[in-house]
Amino acid sequence: MGIAADDLTLDQLAVALAPAIADAAVFDGWTLLAVRAAAGMEGVDPDVALLAFPGGAMDMIAAWIASIDAALAQALPATALENMGVGQRIRAMLVFRLEALTPRHEAFRRAMAIMAMPQNVKRSAKTGWRSADLMWRMAGDTAADFNHYSKRAILSSVYASTLAVFSQDESEGFADTYAFLDRRLKDVAGFGKFTARFKRDDAERFSPMRLLGRLRYPAR
Repeated sequence: MGIAADDLTLDQLAVALAPAIADAAVFDGWTLLAVRAAAGMEGVDPDVALLAFPGGAMDMIAAWIASIDAALAQALPATALENMGVGQRIRAMLVFRLEALTPRHEAFRRAMAIMAMPQNVKRSAKTGWRSADLMWRMAGDTAADFNHYSKRAILSSVYASTLAVFSQDESEGFADTYAFLDRRLKDVAGFGKFTARFKRDDAERFSPMRLLGRLRYPAR
């Protein structure tokens, strides 16, 4: 059916073309050749398609990740997650992302090599943070304090380390990757319980500074 490029902004076109570019990247790498091949597959003027990726490979990869974010939000709406616990929601979303990458595993391996280049590390981290933020918001997180940042930092770390395993995984059905993911999620859940208990114990423990604060600013 192709893409109606005339109805899209260049940013929207980039996201729409990204899955086809990932398909082409298996053979052509994340190059202008892949953009032209994708444009041909989707019925888009190649010269217009090239305008959507002024930053080259990283623009293509970022658009691909954005397309997976969009597919995730569509495939797992709130109604699909409402009967799950928070941990189950996060796992379901991570599994969805891995399954989206699986058919284009070689393209992903090449993308990882580009994202790991020193000049691309900062942008790669920002891209991962946006994906983690989306997943937490979809999971129902409304934290506005320090937890807002710590949750996203932890999830970004879990996802990044899982992707590193996935990129090298040659086990059947990527079983090693899923086992690693479950171990990491279990570790994070245990850490969360520990820190929650520590904070609760600290709050209940006698604190001279807290006492002085109450004497200076008594409760009303």
